[in-house]
Amino acid sequence: MVRVVTPTVRLLPNAITVLALCAGLSAVQFALSHEYVLAIGAIGVAAVLDSLDGRIARLLDATSKMGAELDSLSDAISFGVAPALVLFIWHTDTQRISWVASLVFAVCIVLRLARFNTLLDVEKPPYANEFFTGVPAPAGGLLVLLPLILTLQYGDGWWSSLPVVWAWTVAIAALLISRIPTLSLKTVKAPARAVAPLLVGVGLLAAAVIQYPLVALIVALLLYLVHIPYAARRYHWLANHPEAWNVPLRERRAIRRARSTRRLRLRRPKLAGAGRLSVRLPRPSPGHIVRVRTFPPDSEQRNRRRSWRRIGLRQRGDN
Repeated sequence: MVRVVTPTVRLLPNAITVLALCAGLSAVQFALSHEYVLAIGAIGVAAVLDSLDGRIARLLDATSKMGAELDSLSDAISFGVAPALVLFIWHTDTQRISWVASLVFAVCIVLRLARFNTLLDVEKPPYANEFFTGVPAPAGGLLVLLPLILTLQYGDGWWSSLPVVWAWTVAIAALLISRIPTLSLKTVKAPARAVAPLLVGVGLLAAAVIQYPLVALIVALLLYLVHIPYAARRYHWLANHPEAWNVPLRERRAIRRARSTRRLRLRRPKLAGAGRLSVRLPRPSPGHIVRVRTFPPDSEQRNRRRSWRRIGLRQRGDN
């Protein structure tokens, strides 16, 4: 069956990318009006739209080189320029350190996107498709706003001081261009029995976002930061175990458990009656002879009795 894509449908992914670009630029306008909650919401909307345009393009078979370039430019503005300007407008100082940190963050976003585009045509092992190299641009654009989000929710604190804010900005910029692997949700597949719990979880998440938007965003960003060590450990484990590259997640867990058992030098427990039992008497005084009697297991004793009966004899001790 040949899928026919009309020109109007082919423009849909690019239209979503343009909407994400408009949302990112609107965040700057909201920041100029000191409406920081709306500015954060606009960048969040841009992140959601950015996660949809590529999937819709692949679903409709409407991918194009122009769409890829447009997506990179949109990400650079929505998650690089816009968050940097929002932070600069929120925390301005006369020493111009704020502008330097904002420039560093925007430049690192652009470098991260340029590296991502160059790695698209590079052949990678199968497990590498499950990870990003460094923190992706949408996550970085939201992570850098964490001090502002904490200030809007809990008021001023150590997280809103000028040195902390700009040190945090430079740290997130370093994560963007780092080689630290982070998990990619593009390759996550949910089993059929997990669909209902996932839908319930999506409903609960929507309720939390509606009732407590800033708290839900803070929790999500902290969980993302916590997952980075796990992602790095999983990446290195897969790199050292080629037999787990193309197997399901359940089989990977079995391989990991088997190797952990070998590492701990554990042995399988022996079945009862599998060997001979021996009874050793207490240590006697010198000059006495001790006899150690071994008792065969029940199965061996029964087999011996049957061999005596086959030749018509009765073993001593049988009644």
